[in-house]
Amino acid sequence: MGPTTTTAGRAAPAAEAVLWHLGGPPPAASPGGFLIDEADGPGVTAHRALRRRVFVGDQALFAVDDADDLDADPATIVLVARTPGGAVVGGVRLAPAPAAAAGAGDLGWWTGSRLVVAPDAPPGIGSALVRAACARAEAEGALRFDAVVQAGKQAFFSRLGWRVVGPATLHGHPHVRMRWPLDVLAGQAAAKRAIGGVLGDLRPGGPGFVGDDGAPVPGTDVVVVTDAILPTMVERDPWWAGWCSVLVNVNDLAAMGAMPVGLTDALAAPTQSLARRVVGGMTAAAERYGVPVLGGHTQIGVPAALSVTMLGRTDRPVPGGAGRPGDTVSVVADLGGGWRPGYGGRQWDSTTVRPAGDLRRLAGTLARRAVGARVRAAKDVSMAGIVGTLAMLAEASGCGAELDVTSIPRPPGVRLADWLTCFPGFALVTAGDPLDPADVAPATTASCGRLVPGGGVTLIWPDGERTAAVPPGPVVGLGPATTEAPAP
Repeated sequence: MGPTTTTAGRAAPAAEAVLWHLGGPPPAASPGGFLIDEADGPGVTAHRALRRRVFVGDQALFAVDDADDLDADPATIVLVARTPGGAVVGGVRLAPAPAAAAGAGDLGWWTGSRLVVAPDAPPGIGSALVRAACARAEAEGALRFDAVVQAGKQAFFSRLGWRVVGPATLHGHPHVRMRWPLDVLAGQAAAKRAIGGVLGDLRPGGPGFVGDDGAPVPGTDVVVVTDAILPTMVERDPWWAGWCSVLVNVNDLAAMGAMPVGLTDALAAPTQSLARRVVGGMTAAAERYGVPVLGGHTQIGVPAALSVTMLGRTDRPVPGGAGRPGDTVSVVADLGGGWRPGYGGRQWDSTTVRPAGDLRRLAGTLARRAVGARVRAAKDVSMAGIVGTLAMLAEASGCGAELDVTSIPRPPGVRLADWLTCFPGFALVTAGDPLDPADVAPATTASCGRLVPGGGVTLIWPDGERTAAVPPGPVVGLGPATTEAPAP
């Protein structure tokens, strides 16, 4: 994060490094301690003055001033450390990377810089500022957080968990490019890992379709899918839970190129009122998609639960694990709508605003593919998000994947980190020949990457850097879809 006078190895006592980014009165600092907060106008000015004192006066890294374009960028955030008396004795700034901000929207690529600590400041301020910057970057949706630090500070940053990327020269002095490891995408994908341990011996779907969201019924053109809704969602937002119970099953069938023909449900609720609201949402979605409710099972006076089984038909089911290295990875997504109220950044609602014709057309996206079109593999984007879903497709295909962050279709104004981790309403990840944009309307499609030998998912950034979003290794843990049993 640029030059610093922090003394490596001196850690701040936990009680003295207090972060208060949420507003309200600051907590009291212990004598000789310090507080860290986001700088206001005077705080920014004090940080700038301290930078000139250290970088220009003490270290002679700059001839006159260390100011640059980030100081004028309204997106730049400055964190400062203050003594109990309010004096600024350290600071650091973080901002979206200029290359990321150049017309690509919020890519979640942030940089830290201008870390500075007064020579007479209490110990531990430098490390506390770095930790605060990392926490703030994550809160801002960072998927990548970089810094260029003085070569002599490499060990200090390494002790704080930063990783070396490579050498650099800055202002005529040797520096090191470093990166803070962020695992939000890997963590989301890891939530699926338990499935293999539970279902590994079952090999659901059978050879060629192991781990798919739907399973072809042998000897027929029927595909069956089942999905359950989180009980907490059923209790909190019953109408939306009912709607989503239909939506997610339609999406599962859509990814396999199957058109829905009917559904059954299993509903449990503590009260009749809650059950009626769930049924209301389910009925509304079933009517809009044109899927008849064939029957089901209902219990009242018990904890909330909801699952739906749906039948579809296709004579050309698309597997989720038949991709091959070299295949183009595409994302098909409906970018209409907005965040579901109460689920900002987590659940995108593109479907309740769509008329029946649009929804039924989306459901048939892969069913309409031309004979001979090589869509080798496809999966609908589930709660694992776009990256997690791609990781599952790649694992089932026995390979890895690369994803270009600037090519992923997403709604205007939506942070990439939110879009990659949310449930996006209607979205598919495909491998093979890209689909014709005219065939996916009203959704949008874009070629975003490719399948590669190996494993995991790698993000490709505008500067050509590659970062691991999901490391190689088990995702679902069922192994390649074409093998008879997962690797030991």
